[in-house]
Amino acid sequence: MATATTPSNLAAVPHLIKEIAQGAGCLESGCHEVRQALAIKARTLLQALETPRETMIKHCWAQPAVFAAILCGNECGLWKLMAKNGDRPQRVKELAATLDVDPVLLRRLLRHMGAMGYLLEVGEDEYKPTSFSLSLSLPIMNGGYPSLITMGGPSFLNLHEYERSRAWKNPTDAKDSPLMHAHKTDLNYFDLAASRGYLEDFNNHMGGYRQGRLPWMAPDFVPVQELLVEGADPSPEAVFMVDVGGGLGHDLLEFHRYHPSVLGKLIVQDLPQVVGSIVPSEENNSLTPLAHNFFEEQPIKGARAYYLHSVLHDWPDDRAAAILHRIKAAMRPCYSKLLLNENVIPRTGAYWETSALDLVMLSLLSARERTERDWYDLVEGRCGLRIVKIWSAGRGWRA
Repeated sequence: MATATTPSNLAAVPHLIKEIAQGAGCLESGCHEVRQALAIKARTLLQALETPRETMIKHCWAQPAVFAAILCGNECGLWKLMAKNGDRPQRVKELAATLDVDPVLLRRLLRHMGAMGYLLEVGEDEYKPTSFSLSLSLPIMNGGYPSLITMGGPSFLNLHEYERSRAWKNPTDAKDSPLMHAHKTDLNYFDLAASRGYLEDFNNHMGGYRQGRLPWMAPDFVPVQELLVEGADPSPEAVFMVDVGGGLGHDLLEFHRYHPSVLGKLIVQDLPQVVGSIVPSEENNSLTPLAHNFFEEQPIKGARAYYLHSVLHDWPDDRAAAILHRIKAAMRPCYSKLLLNENVIPRTGAYWETSALDLVMLSLLSARERTERDWYDLVEGRCGLRIVKIWSAGRGWRA
């Protein structure tokens, strides 16, 4: 009993506080990696101060309750209303009246969000937004909660039952995933999300997931001019890049912003219900949407580049290889390039985002994040393609 109610590592606290104080002095540099390292130290300090009992209660009570409050706020329009009201204290009674929500219910939801630090409690039944709660008004931020928590939550929470029934084997069958087991369905994640109206949320989440990451096409990262532009067909009718499984075209739009003078078509491919939701605008008029299932023959032959962002990690090796073989058959020898934008797990010291995403892939899709050796086995061993180089973007390597 004493183990459960004693702080986990009080002896480490003074040293951690000293390291955090030293790290805080370096924040003015604006270095992303310095800030990340400091956040990890702060988390380690909290874990050292918490008792195991407090950690357990946080896992079992507090965090699930936060998810519930966020999802309810999404659904009833709370976060959008609070953002519209601006950065000022807001009363439960007034919010409830505007939203037509029971004020007793709203009080309970906001009370927990305040207790957890996601809102600032400034008085009785009065809360001030934080940068986090304001961000929940954005689709790229709020989309992850219904698409990953509502859809994926049962997969995580029942993973132990799935594994117990399958003799604790690593899942590798896309037609027998923990998600299918938990939801009692034969549909895969994407088909189930579409049937329940969460596919748009997922695509928005993909837009949010990539925020804050150094884009591969940025200057001084991948040498776009040398690797892709030089030697490319300069005809405006030629296809420069095909974003296979590219959702709403976020990556190609970013590529166009960095390289507006590149000639040739930019084609974003995805399922009909996805590309069909791309609304024409001045921003995306550089894109050509094309409905395509990447397990079928690639209709665009001989493009300069075929690009996949976080596509192959959705599939076990046999299905990932099938996707690559379709692209390989469409590539022009000595001209076409294959670009993979994926995580590469290091041998030691995996970053928590990558290790978490690996278990997301396991639970939702019987898939995985891959190590460098895994990528060579898949791309070169199974598909007969050659990896030219792996470019690293720091924590959560990108290939």
